[in-house]
Amino acid sequence: MNGTKRVYVKVTSDFDSTGYMQPRTITWSDGRLFQIESVKDFRPAGLHHDSPNADCYTIVVKGETKFLFFERTDRHHTSTIGRWYVETRRASTQ
Repeated sequence: MNGTKRVYVKVTSDFDSTGYMQPRTITWSDGRLFQIESVKDFRPAGLHHDSPNADCYTIVVKGETKFLFFERTDRHHTSTIGRWYVETRRASTQ
């Protein structure tokens, strides 16, 4: 089994005049807030990722490069466009 799990997070983002979505902050469920210092890259998460409808943002938080994913919802859910998550290591069961 994959050694990571998804943690869904609240993300604030801006949209520029071309429609590009720029994530700005990440808020964890416990209220911790992290500024996204920069977005280094954006691309589809790829076929190797378990969610074919996800995009991967390579971001910098506290000087460290991290990955932030945007999972697009089914087009039939018109009131939501998607949700954000990060992948964290699963706790060892040994």
